[in-house]
Amino acid sequence: MIESDSKHYQIVEKSLAGDRAVDEQTFASLEILSERLEHLKNVDRIFDGVTFSPQVMDLKARNREVAVG
Repeated sequence: MIESDSKHYQIVEKSLAGDRAVDEQTFASLEILSERLEHLKNVDRIFDGVTFSPQVMDLKARNREVAVG
């Protein structure tokens, strides 16, 4: 599972850095990481303060714009 998590993290990181295109795989990886963070928050309140960076939040907003638009 750690290898899989690392892959999703790397996809999002490289997309943000401009080293790979922002595409469906980027948004799929971001969704998986978002779900995992929410799961952690549900398991233990210690994770309540953990959030994504502003850059990741902007990327999530872009995905919502594409989905709605």
